[in-house]
Amino acid sequence: MAENGLIWPLLLVVLASGLDRLLGDPKRCYHPVMAMGAAIALLRIWAEAWAGENTWRLRLAGFAITALLVGGSIAAGWGIERLAIWQPATSPLLIIGMASALAGRSLAVATGDVLAALGQQPENLPLARKQLSWLVGRDTAGLDSSEILRATAETASENAVDGLFAPLFWLLLGAVLWCAGFMGAPGPLALAWGFKASSTLDSMLGYRTGKLRWLGTAGARLDDLLVWLPCRLVALSLGQLRAALRDGKPDPSPNAGVSQAAYAHRLGIKMGGANHYEGVEIIKPLLNKNGREVQAADIVGILRLNRIIALQWLVIVTTFIIVTILVSAFVGGE
Repeated sequence: MAENGLIWPLLLVVLASGLDRLLGDPKRCYHPVMAMGAAIALLRIWAEAWAGENTWRLRLAGFAITALLVGGSIAAGWGIERLAIWQPATSPLLIIGMASALAGRSLAVATGDVLAALGQQPENLPLARKQLSWLVGRDTAGLDSSEILRATAETASENAVDGLFAPLFWLLLGAVLWCAGFMGAPGPLALAWGFKASSTLDSMLGYRTGKLRWLGTAGARLDDLLVWLPCRLVALSLGQLRAALRDGKPDPSPNAGVSQAAYAHRLGIKMGGANHYEGVEIIKPLLNKNGREVQAADIVGILRLNRIIALQWLVIVTTFIIVTILVSAFVGGE
């Protein structure tokens, strides 16, 4: 492994993580997810026109959309990787692309905006609801401060996996493949953009209503699959894997309940309960039902844990690669 002593792919991931923490997603910059979203919107128009009300055609079209978008995103990332390998001066483009797959700072800023508005209640309670509406799919009108805090904690813990740790996992996996000498394989950017494509598909088409019940199936199932292992690694990193799997099992999502339960048990807070979506009440499973109500400090705690775990992952993988290189060099020198 890493017979040429290559460790620079991991250094690129570290730099990309730092860039995400420093800048996040600048508002005036065109983001790759915007291109993915535009492609999905166009493909959806074509798919629904072709499939009509035929459920099998809708499923087939959904599979085609998923294959095109995920495959195209991987190919785009692979192309930038090839460019960076052939022309090292273009490496900053690769780092920027990798940073675009991470949403650590964006999540921190968005949740911070909700907390800042709540800190000025009751005058700014409507502003807190508005800020929250950018983060969650549930109805936010009429939520009191305690419900806003619970909703913020739930989305912060779920999006920590979807927006930070899952793409970081695929970045690290791609970097490890390169360090192992598989330089021709899709690397960190290709794998991370492939994941972001599936995540974008799930967020735009992964609903169990109307035609999307069939059109969005492929994208939603792929996203569940790609998040499955990173989600459980996060729960393991928090020291709450068993409790998270137990409490998260009743949730319809194979990952959302697990990620939320892991943070709930780590912080000693209670999540879940009644939510409203377009006026319809949905009862979510209670997570750590004996925990206390969410406080603003707990949301700050979630963000702090995110930073700690991300650093731990980077350190663990980098240490593993360095040790492997040293062992290989020692064994090879005998």
